[in-house]
Amino acid sequence: MAPIIHTEKLRKVYAVGKERVVALNNIDLNIEKGEFCCIVGQSGSGKSTLLNQLAGLEKPTKGKVFIGRHEISAMTETELARFRQEHLGFIFQSYNLLPTMTAAENVALPLMFKGVAKKERLRRARAELKSMGLLGRANHLPTEMSGGQQQRVGIARAFVSNPKVIFADEPTGNLDSRTSKQVLYRMLELSKNQGVTFVMVTHEPELANCADRIVTILDGKVQSSIVQDEATKQRNRDALFADLQGDLAIGGDAAKEK
Repeated sequence: MAPIIHTEKLRKVYAVGKERVVALNNIDLNIEKGEFCCIVGQSGSGKSTLLNQLAGLEKPTKGKVFIGRHEISAMTETELARFRQEHLGFIFQSYNLLPTMTAAENVALPLMFKGVAKKERLRRARAELKSMGLLGRANHLPTEMSGGQQQRVGIARAFVSNPKVIFADEPTGNLDSRTSKQVLYRMLELSKNQGVTFVMVTHEPELANCADRIVTILDGKVQSSIVQDEATKQRNRDALFADLQGDLAIGGDAAKEK
């Protein structure tokens, strides 16, 4: 079976004054359908640049990026916008919520662009908020929520349109340790049950060790792309989630929503 994400000699060079900085250097990478892939590396290694390339958020200097049979590196901006809308989800550390919209309206936004009727998109948005422990915040504006709550709204927004691939850049960076684990569990569950492919940049080794594939970047090159065997992966997940003691509901609102 062909990989869902594939790169060929991917190269990205930035001009910084009179200097040329090579951020990515001839990267060949395959990610399989339904994999949970974590990209790790030191600060400045190129991991976020690689994520942006894979998601079509930046154009490569040279090389190709494919998602499925689509060469996204050759698409126009209009074609890319339509492709991302139809097939991809995004989770960013900075939330990117619209301040004048409620939590439910923010989550429902991708469905509006897909032409889903208002009643149905709000129903689906509230269902995703409930799964994130935030149903009680559905009618709150971003300024009425904590940073962790805003991040969970951003994660619910990425899930709501059932994308084929979700790209996540440090998605748990603003969450406490316990909520980070609960959110990661939800992501792993979605990947397993619905065949969603996740590509996540993280600096937290214990989160990365739960992934199906760990891609390590150093100086703009792939140092390794390791597919973990089932026993190792399960052992890492059991260790990470052990202190949750069976409570995998997310956040402080969960008790109210049971």
